[in-house]
Amino acid sequence: MKELGVEVLSVSTDSRFTHKIWNETELSKMVEGGIPFPMLSDQGGRIGTVYGVYDEAAGVDIRGRFLIDPDGIIQAMEVLTPAVGRNPEELIRQVKAFQHVRATGEATPSGWQPGQKTLKPGPDLVGKVWEVWKPE
Repeated sequence: MKELGVEVLSVSTDSRFTHKIWNETELSKMVEGGIPFPMLSDQGGRIGTVYGVYDEAAGVDIRGRFLIDPDGIIQAMEVLTPAVGRNPEELIRQVKAFQHVRATGEATPSGWQPGQKTLKPGPDLVGKVWEVWKPE
């Protein structure tokens, strides 16, 4: 994600020692070089509580993904149960879309990819989105 100018942090309620063992015994066998970004320990769930993903009864943070802009504003979030896998390609698409919107003020339609048509918000677009944007 460095090529996109994005910083990725991972947070879990596991200890840093558990992160180290997990990286050495499992992740490093699946991902070359092991953990590709900083992993933070949230023992006690203080960070998870702030983001609304801490399950106090279970003592764990539910899997969540938060896109936070350079101003510290959450622009998107996704919370999934552990049994459902996440889609890194969709995350990257969304990062690129948010960066485009921030840089241009344009809006990106559903499923937008770089280079595809965007929408220019304004009075002229009201009631005419269907004329301008035709999904394929």
